[in-house]
Amino acid sequence: MEDLTQEEWLSQLENDANAVILDVRTDDEVAEGIIPNAIHIDIYKGQAFIDEIDALDKSKNYYVYCRSGNRSGQACNIMEELGFENAYNLLGGILEWEGDLVDMD
Repeated sequence: MEDLTQEEWLSQLENDANAVILDVRTDDEVAEGIIPNAIHIDIYKGQAFIDEIDALDKSKNYYVYCRSGNRSGQACNIMEELGFENAYNLLGGILEWEGDLVDMD
């Protein structure tokens, strides 16, 4: 796992043809807006979260975020334990995000 600042995360993401954006927030948080093209898997789903993560393509590079960067860091650690080699945590989470969001309402 690697913690990246918003600038590093976005720069690396834009130049990564193998990138997947992963939002690990709750449904209520996602309803307030989501980074475009992100897939959503709520980390609070427990074993269901682990099962859904484990089913993802481990050859991809995952750019993971939550509200503040804490849960996404935990998610990156779980991903590492499951055999993912490239999981990047967005420091500061969506609270510090300055890019576009898609409204989920």
